[in-house]
Order: sequence, then structure tokens, then C-alpha cells
Amino acid sequence: MSTTYETVIGLEAHVQLATESKAFAADRNRFGNEPNRNISMITLGYPGTLPMLNEQQVRFAVKLGLALGCKISRRSTFDRKNYFYADLPKGYQITQDETPICTGGGLPIRTTSPAPASAPEKNEPRVIKLHHIHMEEDAGKSIHTAGEAYTKVDLNRAGTPLLEIVTDPDLRSGEEVDAFMSGMRQLVRWLGVSDGNMQEGSLRCDVNVSVRPEGQEEFGTRCEVKNMNSMKFARQAVSYEVERQIALIESGKEVQQQTRQFAPETGTTSALRDKEDAHDYRYFPDPDLPPVVLTEAFIEEVRKEIGILPWEAYDQLIFRHQLAPDDAALLSEDREVFEAFTAYAAESPSVGDLAKLWINKLLPWLTEERLTPAELPLSPEEIGRFQELILAGDVAASVATAKLLPDLLLSPGDPMQRAEKLGLIQNTDADFLSGLVDEVIARNPDKVTAYQKGKKGLIGFFMGEVMKRSKGSAGPKETQALLKEKLGN
Repeated sequence: MSTTYETVIGLEAHVQLATESKAFAADRNRFGNEPNRNISMITLGYPGTLPMLNEQQVRFAVKLGLALGCKISRRSTFDRKNYFYADLPKGYQITQDETPICTGGGLPIRTTSPAPASAPEKNEPRVIKLHHIHMEEDAGKSIHTAGEAYTKVDLNRAGTPLLEIVTDPDLRSGEEVDAFMSGMRQLVRWLGVSDGNMQEGSLRCDVNVSVRPEGQEEFGTRCEVKNMNSMKFARQAVSYEVERQIALIESGKEVQQQTRQFAPETGTTSALRDKEDAHDYRYFPDPDLPPVVLTEAFIEEVRKEIGILPWEAYDQLIFRHQLAPDDAALLSEDREVFEAFTAYAAESPSVGDLAKLWINKLLPWLTEERLTPAELPLSPEEIGRFQELILAGDVAASVATAKLLPDLLLSPGDPMQRAEKLGLIQNTDADFLSGLVDEVIARNPDKVTAYQKGKKGLIGFFMGEVMKRSKGSAGPKETQALLKEKLGN
């Protein structure tokens, strides 16, 4: 009988914070500047220089920790993680080892695949447990160019404030890794603590993967795949590692504890070095930085800045406004979109239709015009009256979205007056419609014969002809009923 294996994954997610300056120096915290422009003697580790903690980093750490339900440490300390690399000019990284600023907590995720037996019902969120969150600084960047005999070093990133979010070994698939990183990106953007841009390295993760026979309590030997800056690559790395480790075990070999790198071109991982343990880094308290002591007043001040959270916004759209799950997910992805949508929903005669209008028309228009949701030129009341015109049958829905809405977005005003001015009000007068239908039927005898012989799809042709002659003003429901009556449906 073949053995069934369970995948066990722990993540270390690294979030670069959107502060103005670096973690322990006044250098600018900017991506994309000329190499080695945002540096100082502190960043370069000159003798005699002293670090000073960026208060905004602490505020962001507390904000993220509170949002994730962590316990906030009233007293935390900084440590030095010692190792040598060209892009680490001090010879150590300032981090938190013994006393991180946040412990515990969890991030709710949703996946499409069946959840583990320990999870709630499918479609309910599963909370991925966190071990801790700690503050640290980023290293610089080594640039290896093919064909060159040397490595370039850009220290602009050195000293950038980071939060490292460490999960328990609580994930069970590449899909859950994807969902966790997607949820973390959404949350840090929602809170305004980071732009979460994986392409620029603002959000990346190390993936610790192991396998064990199903039902076994003891963990297998884990391998860490470093610096995943793409959710797609993270899924591929997990898939490859699981297959590789199972193949080793099945062939009677041992999985070696290693740090590995992922090759996007091949979808495979390869060994970088044996996995380090904590003693390899000779952690010790940083003598230049005092403990971080937080007051209850400071923590409560930060708590008040948080407001509604993404998963709460999603639930509000589902349960209060009865939106479809896909629509709720789209409209709760971004905080500005959610807040704008709910303001418009308060004046809407049909929130479900409003959701479709936002997703299909308003959000694409805002993107094209490079405007924020708060800059939408139409007020909630005007959008509400626009919807009422459609629901009352005064303007056909297709005509309203194709002609009336673009005109209102360019020049806001009363929707009814604008519809009248543009000649878009539906005409449901029986004599008017009957005359148009008779004219269309008389002009297309071959189509009439085909329809009466069974080609019922031609009803669309007749509808289109009536609409052309009425310049879009013919009431569609009444027109279709008349056509079917006169064509002998």
C-alpha cells in the first residue's frame, strides 16, 4: 500500500514599510532611485555612528499586530544578527530575536480547494496561526550581471524598515500559501503600512516546506526556499519541493535540511547551503538601542486608526448587502473602493445592481481616468437616481450604461433631465411601437418567413431594427411582446 503524505508549510513574510525614512537612520526610504543615493554613514556602518529607531516603524508594527489579533509586547528589544555579506555593510542586521513586538494572532484565508479536516466548513475562512511579528532592517541588494566578473552592490535598500511575519507550520498547500500572501498584501495596503508590491520587493516570503506520512505527529525535515517575490513562483516552489522530498523518502534517502533557491525558468529548486540555526548567527542584544516600551495610551491610539478590516468588509457586503461572493471579494479588495461603494449603497435602490455598475463600469472608468474612488464626479444621490431611471423602465439598462452614464461622468447633472435632453427616455406608447414593428416586418419578409419556420433567434434582429428606427427609445419589453404577437410566436 502506498503512503499518503501531508504537506506542512511555514512562512516568513517580509513586509517593507511605507515610512519616509529608514529604520534607524534619516536616509530616504524610496524604491527606484539611483544606486547608492539613499545612504549615510549610519547605513554604511561607519565607526562611531549610532542608530535611532523610527517611531513610524513601531506604529506600523503595532497597527498590523492589532489587526491580526496579536498580543502586543509592552517591552521589546533589538538584537544583532551577525553574518557577512557584501550588501550588509555593518556586518550584522538589527532585528528582534528574544522579544518580538507582536506574538500570536492569525490571518483568515479562503481557498477554493477542500480545507483540512481541522478547518471550518468550506467557504468559511480558515485562520492561519502566527508565531510572531518582529521589526528589523533590510539588507542592501547585490546585482549579479551575466558576463561580468564582479558583483555590483546597491545599498539604497539597506536599513529599509521591515516587519517579518512568521507563521506556525500551519499551511498545507501551495494554494494556501497563495491565499496567505494575497491576504497579507491586501491587509498591509488596507492599513497603509506598505504598498505590498511584490515586483519591487515590498512583500516577499521564505517558504519552509516539509512532508510527513498522513497521521504522523512529528514534523519531517524542512527545507527553506528563499526570497519568493511572486505568488505563482511560491506555488510552483511548494509543488516541486513536495514532489522532490517525497521522491527522496520513497527511494530510502533522507531529506537534508537546506536553504534552497527557486529557478522560475525551470520551476525547480536547488540547494544554496545547509540550513542555518540560530546559533550560527550569534544573536546578542544590540547595545546601541534601548528597549521599546509601549504605553497603553499609545496602543489604544493606534487601535483607533484601524477601523473595519478586509474580512469584516467582505462579510458586511455578503450579509448586510446580500452581494454575490465574487462581487463582495472585488469590492472589499481595496479600502478606498469599499468605503466609496458603501457610501453609494446607502442611496441605492438596488445594491446588487449597484455592485455590477461599480465593477463593470465605474471602476474601469476611474482606472482609465487615473482617479481615486473618492474622486468619482457623480454623487451617491445622482447614481441612485440613475438606477431609479432603469428600474422604473424610463431608460433601457443597455442605453443607460452605454450613453447616459458616460455623458453624466463627463458632465454631472440630474439623470432624468439629461436622459430627456439626449432623447433616451423609453417610449412605451402602443400605437408608436405598433407602427415601428409593422414597418420592420413589412421590410423584411424573408426574415419573417425564416422566423416562422423555426429560426427564433431572429427575434434579436427584429428588436435591433426597431431600436434603430426609434433611436433607442422603444421600450424593449413592450417591443418584444409586440413582435412575438405579430410574428405569430
